[in-house]
Amino acid sequence: MKILVSNRLLQHLLFWVVAFYVLLHIFTTSAGEMLKIDAWYTAIFILALVPGIYLNLLILIPRFLSKRRYLTYGILLAIMMTATAGFNIFMFSVLIDYILPGYYFISYYNFYDLMKFVVSLTGITTLLKMSKGWFLLMDTQNRLALIEKEHTESKLLALKSQLNPHFLFNSLSGIYSMVLKQSPDTPRVVLRLSDFLRYILYEANTETVSLSGEMAAMHDYVELQRLRAGPAADITFNVSGNPEGRFIAPLLLLPMIENSFKHGIKGAVGPTYAYFQFVIEENDFSAIVTNNKGVSDEPENIKFQGIGLQNLRQRLEMLYPGNYTLVVSETETSFTVNLKVPLYGKITMSGH
Repeated sequence: MKILVSNRLLQHLLFWVVAFYVLLHIFTTSAGEMLKIDAWYTAIFILALVPGIYLNLLILIPRFLSKRRYLTYGILLAIMMTATAGFNIFMFSVLIDYILPGYYFISYYNFYDLMKFVVSLTGITTLLKMSKGWFLLMDTQNRLALIEKEHTESKLLALKSQLNPHFLFNSLSGIYSMVLKQSPDTPRVVLRLSDFLRYILYEANTETVSLSGEMAAMHDYVELQRLRAGPAADITFNVSGNPEGRFIAPLLLLPMIENSFKHGIKGAVGPTYAYFQFVIEENDFSAIVTNNKGVSDEPENIKFQGIGLQNLRQRLEMLYPGNYTLVVSETETSFTVNLKVPLYGKITMSGH
């Protein structure tokens, strides 16, 4: 069966074998008994139709019908069918005496009857060719969709793998500083980091995660940073609404939270703060992160095109195309990032 599907020659041979079988039963002259002359007549009859049929399949359809030149195709098709019926009559009136001189044939059908055969076979072969083209088109579209899906998934995976080392580098750098200072909070920071890495490795490695799990992981991360920032930093983490039973793409919030510490608390020399407000509504989730502007940072280091938030925007474009809001605003002393995305039930992102 696989060979038949992939081999065009076998497909055409099978069609003409079936056509020969059907026409042979139509042309049989004796009552229920097929004679040798009937087989010869059927073979010659089909031979007279073959040029016109393949003229349509190989030239008229590709050059005119497929290019939507319908009027030209219709005119040429009518001429071809008329010529094919006429050639059939010429075959049995003149040429048959040269092809099979030992047989006596007469044409059973007039021009009108022959046109019925020509129209029928032309219509069947045209539909077969067009349906084959349609199936090939569908197969190509499915392959392209699969390739696009795999490409998108690979890009998302690359973005997530880019994000994790970025976070890990910052965290390990901070822990290294605490170790050098022999801070008593170092064991707790290491434990928080261990819990958060466990979430990234074993729970966030899916298309969607539970919003409650994401909120818990982000809270762990904020608490980890709170230990690093010290008691002087004003840090709040507030969640309003019920996250149970809702799902979101993993690690969307991490770049926002990470940047608030990297470019805010860590870069400042005076009073520092980071406020995290998360609002869960029936169908939407909003995250508002506000932090002080680090006075020691250079402008190019604090603008939105940082690796973390640039990563976030790329992921949002792939996961929520045209269905999210991401706004970054600033004053002389503060930065605010406002994110809003839709929430889903327990489904994958590809199903929304």
